[in-house]
Amino acid sequence: PISQLELLEKYSATELINQVESFLVYGSYPDVISQPTYAEKENMLRQLSNSYLLKDILEYSGIKNSDKILSILKLLAFQVGSEVSTVEIANKVEIDSKTVAKFLDLFEKSFVIFRLGGFSRNLRKEVSKMSKYYFYDTGIRNALISNFNKLEDRDDVGLLWENFVMIERRKRNSYLKTSQNYYFWRTYDQKEIDLVEEHGGGLHGFEFKWQLKRSRPPKLWHETYSNATYIEINKENYLDFIAIK
Repeated sequence: PISQLELLEKYSATELINQVESFLVYGSYPDVISQPTYAEKENMLRQLSNSYLLKDILEYSGIKNSDKILSILKLLAFQVGSEVSTVEIANKVEIDSKTVAKFLDLFEKSFVIFRLGGFSRNLRKEVSKMSKYYFYDTGIRNALISNFNKLEDRDDVGLLWENFVMIERRKRNSYLKTSQNYYFWRTYDQKEIDLVEEHGGGLHGFEFKWQLKRSRPPKLWHETYSNATYIEINKENYLDFIAIK
């Protein structure tokens, strides 16, 4: 999928901001963006997901049971932004957890999803064992669950926003060749930061909010990492975060 940083070469910042709902629902594949209507975008996404997810991945991996793959991907689609248990997925799909782990690795290598691990410096209050998974494209994620509703008719806008900003930030950093380590941060009492970037010896925390809530950093974050930064990324400042060089 093309990045917002690259799209700034063709569109103004205002034009991109005005199209943000389309990017959240239909993603950023060039063949999808170029479609003139929402119906055509949806049709193109279904074609992409069917050929890319089923035909290409199944042929490449030699896996014959497409139902299991789709079931796992759908579960991941509903769990965007949440920690994923391979054991829980295995129980729901009725396969063993080692096979689930192999599928997750395959999806990562096929650039369908990417993994975000937990950050911890071995404090007893920090959670770091399980991982979160995000999709490289929100349109593919929505195609998997057959939901192309407008944002006003959805209950997963926060998840879409988190996924969108997360992947666009990674695209931007990759495009600019800036080296980062990426994590999320959570404590056992549910204090959480969506993204932690570690580079140059510093820690930088980012919280993604669709609604303008002006959140405050968890007290333990600054108590534990006194030199770490914390910024809320919302609809007012997101483009600077994901598309400014």
